[in-house]
Parts: sequence; C-alpha cells; structure tokens
Amino acid sequence: MLDILAITMPIFLIIAIGYIAVFRNIVPQNVVRGMGAFVINFALPCLVIQSLIARDITDILNTDYLLAYGGGALIVFALGYFFARLIRKRSQENSALQGMGMSGSNSGFVGYPIVVQLLGPTAGVALALCIIIENLVITTLTLILGDSAQAAGTTRWQVLAKTFAALARNPIIIAILIGLGISISGITLPGPLISVVDMLASASAPVALFVIGGGLVGLKLQGLRFDISRIVFGKLVLHPLFTFALLGLMPDLDPQMKIAAVTFACAPMFSVYAIYGQRYGHEGMTAAALMATTSLSFITISTALWLLDTTAVFGPLP
Repeated sequence: MLDILAITMPIFLIIAIGYIAVFRNIVPQNVVRGMGAFVINFALPCLVIQSLIARDITDILNTDYLLAYGGGALIVFALGYFFARLIRKRSQENSALQGMGMSGSNSGFVGYPIVVQLLGPTAGVALALCIIIENLVITTLTLILGDSAQAAGTTRWQVLAKTFAALARNPIIIAILIGLGISISGITLPGPLISVVDMLASASAPVALFVIGGGLVGLKLQGLRFDISRIVFGKLVLHPLFTFALLGLMPDLDPQMKIAAVTFACAPMFSVYAIYGQRYGHEGMTAAALMATTSLSFITISTALWLLDTTAVFGPLP
C-alpha cells in the first residue's frame, strides 16, 4: 500500500498546493485560469501528439480498449441520465449533466499523471483513447441532450451539426488527428519541432494538477445532497466497476492497458464540469459534485490500485 501511496500522494499534494496558493492569494485565481488555458490549448495537445507519433497505428487504434472503456462510460451515463430523468424527475439538461459527471473522467489532468508513473509510455496511448471517448462520446452526448432541450425551434440535426463544429475546433481533437496523421504517414518531425512538443508536453501534468487545486477555491458543498452523492458514487465507484467488468470480456487486451483503463475510470470528472453546469443553469450542483469527487478520489484511486496490485487480476503492477 505504501508503494501505491507513493504514486498517488504527490498528485494530490500538488492539487493541495494549487488550492493553498489561490486560497492565500499567492497566485490569483484569474492567473490559474490562464494556466488552465495553457494546458488545454498547448501542453495537453502536445502530450497527445507526443504519445501518438511514437507508436504504430495498429497499437493506437485499439478497438478492445475503446469498447471496454467507452462501454463502461456509456452504461454509467445512461444510468445517471435515466435515473435522474425518470425517477427523480429532473430536467433533461440536469439529467444529462448528472450522466456526464458520473461517466466523464479527468483523464488528462488527474488520470495521466498517475498512469504514467505506473506504466510509462503506455499511458500516453491510453490517454489518447480515453480522450476520444470523453470528447467524441460523453461530451457530445451531453451537449446534444442539453442543447436540444433549450433550443426551441431548432432541430436535433442542427444541434448535432453545431456540436460537431465546436468539437472540430477543440485543440485536443485536432492534436489527435495530427498525431494519427503523422503515425499513419510515417513522417519524422524535425528535431527542433520534436523538442518543442516534448517540452510543452512535460509541463502538462504538474501545471494541470496545480490548476485543479486552484479551481476548487470558492466552490461550496451545499444543496442537492442526494444528487451530488449519486454523482460522486457513480463516478468513483460505478464507472470503475463497469469498466472493470467489460475488460473481463477482452481477453486479448494487453494487461497494462487494462490497468490504465481502470485507473482512468477512477479519476474524478472533468475539471470543466462546473462550466458545463453553468451553461445549463446548474452550476451549484456541478461545482459541489466536482469538489466532493476530486477530494474523495485520493481515497478511491489509492484503494483501486491497491486492489489491482493485491489481487493481480490483470497481473502485477509494474
């Protein structure tokens, strides 16, 4: 267990440092937002490109991984959405946000820094596959459901076109396409350009963790306790469990990729979850769920890794 804590503890200590820095006004919160923009628009895309160009295309397009990780996310999204919509009688926008919170992992900011310590270069390929599911499936589904509920006089096809147009401008999606294109073509980037990509990629993990901590300042755990508790439980327990179960149906998948999938599923939801909540007028619920899930994820991630290590169900951890 101490070996596991040696991996997870530094991640959450950097988050805590970010929180303290903003709380004590050592670093203003608007500066932290700028740091977040740097990660999303430059550092994380370079990390994705770096990971993809170093692998053969057959290693990258791993359908077993996509089916297991994507299937687990979709099952949990559906459970969250339909329970909120049919049982709790929440609005379509609220229900979509609950599904998103339970199924959309913060793979780039929290999952990757942990997985890269466990698995090394394998983490980059797994990250790119997770990002495909999180952006093209979970985020798209949320936006279609949320926007169509608010778009009076607009067809779902128009909402869908608008959603995909926004995704086409997403820096991480662009980075995936660039990385895949270079991998398929076999082009070798010039040395100075590779150095730039490597330098920006290396900044992604520590800066992202600092940003998460700073972003938690001012969020309040209040109201809608049942909904918030359900989102937290869905994200930290159900998402990893369903992913784990589906991985059992993929006997040919590399054990290291299975470990990566479960670990990414254990991560809290996107750090921009509260922004999506604000888009639909539910920022209180999403901000509170984000803070609670991020705080508790230290316990659940450490426990999940300890169980994987103790049972060696996918083989011993590296």
